[in-house]
Amino acid sequence: MQNLLLIAGAVGPIFVMILIGFALRRVGFPGDGFWPAAERFTYFVLFPALLVHRLALSQLGDYAVGPLAAAIVGLLLAMTALAYALRPWLKVDGPAFSSVYQGLIRFNTFIGLAVALTVFHAEGGTVAALVMAIMIPLINVLCVLVLNAHADMETSLVGVLRGLATNPLILSCLVGIGLNVSGIGLPWGSAAVLDILERAALPLGLLAVGAGLQVRALARPGLLLTTSGLKLLVYPVLAGGLCWLLGINRLETAILVLFAALPGSSTSYILAQQLGGDAALMAVIVTVETALAMVTLPLVLLGVV
Repeated sequence: MQNLLLIAGAVGPIFVMILIGFALRRVGFPGDGFWPAAERFTYFVLFPALLVHRLALSQLGDYAVGPLAAAIVGLLLAMTALAYALRPWLKVDGPAFSSVYQGLIRFNTFIGLAVALTVFHAEGGTVAALVMAIMIPLINVLCVLVLNAHADMETSLVGVLRGLATNPLILSCLVGIGLNVSGIGLPWGSAAVLDILERAALPLGLLAVGAGLQVRALARPGLLLTTSGLKLLVYPVLAGGLCWLLGINRLETAILVLFAALPGSSTSYILAQQLGGDAALMAVIVTVETALAMVTLPLVLLGVV
């Protein structure tokens, strides 16, 4: 019980920030134009600064990157197989299935990094950056392939590669790792600048998460609860099992389980709009998962701390 209270005390303020962002957007402050700009600024400037700062100064040799990558690949393939196995039972059309799939495997980066740094401190932030560097490209490729196969629009392989090559989170992870392994580090006082930007990333990012939540009619509650249950409970259990089989250490296991237990992100909604998925269903899935994660995430963390 004491551990649960400690975890809830650490995670609670993160969700309070999300609720504050949600409330501010509902009352129209500081204006509807502010929130998309804030999310873009966080996504393209503040979070990349955080990732470069963490990765460039960390001791990457202390982490078992190979087994961690193997666990991530196995996890994503297992969830993909599970999604296709359940599709006949879910009784959804192609665009809706693509949104369910995104709801199962994508995660909210803002919440993940905030929890990793709050619960697992600086070392947790470094491992979180490594997990993101592996998961984000793989998840993007899988989601685009599923959308191409089942949604109403198509994109080319060139388009997929261009999207990966220009993804600011992927690029910042590569830059941070490159600065680290090259021995350059963060020269010319850049560490102090990145540190300032990093401190702004989490509060603004969490507020933007809350502002992006959309309240819509909850049609097909059974589908929503099934998708959310698989994402928030089954996904992290699979992650923990794979880490155990591969002998991954406790911190790396905890971070991968954390990222598996996160709700979906607004990126899912944007991709569904662009590639012909069911964007309305996607918005509801992300909102429901975020609301339920306020309860499930502390419980999942209790199992790995």
